[in-house]
Amino acid sequence: MDLSGVSDHEPVVSASDAAAESDRERSATREAAVLAPVLARGGEDHVLFTKRAEDLADHPGQMSFPGGGREPEDADLLSTALREASEEVCLPPGEADIVGRLDDIHTVTGYQVRPFVGCVPDREFVPCDREVAEVAVLPVAGLVDPDNYESERRDHPHYGEVRLHFFDVGGYTVWGATAKMLVQLLELTTDWELPPEPDRVVDADADLPT
Repeated sequence: MDLSGVSDHEPVVSASDAAAESDRERSATREAAVLAPVLARGGEDHVLFTKRAEDLADHPGQMSFPGGGREPEDADLLSTALREASEEVCLPPGEADIVGRLDDIHTVTGYQVRPFVGCVPDREFVPCDREVAEVAVLPVAGLVDPDNYESERRDHPHYGEVRLHFFDVGGYTVWGATAKMLVQLLELTTDWELPPEPDRVVDADADLPT
């Protein structure tokens, strides 16, 4: 991975910061941040993900980057991302070398998420919080393999037509907001390109991964 693509990227700030957004929309949106940890293992680049516990109210069982909602004690959103990574996978904040940011995104659960990308050392990572069921370190070679990617287009009740991405690697499926961030990360740092068209168009109520 060429992480200079991230460091040179000028991230798009969330629409919640735009003056045109209503006060009601701003008040209904909670700030959050995640850390996309990149590490070298066995001479190859990998990306670290967490698998959320099945009993959580938001996104149960889904793959995600370490992160969560901003707390009053957080000086800024980078502090949020580093604190959450420390709480979820026991990554000391000083071990993350932040190289840049991806574009802000909104989630269907009402979060405005700011993704940071950082290099972390290769060591054993384990869940350090009950919200995390597993830690998965997936090879970039698998993430960019065309055979491991597919997408679909569906109508969302609030956002209209959306394209969902699915990366199936090592028995894990990365999809949803995390896959949207991963698409940009891979496009900025590798030769991988998003296929121009989805693999399929499905009904709005079609089943999603569990």
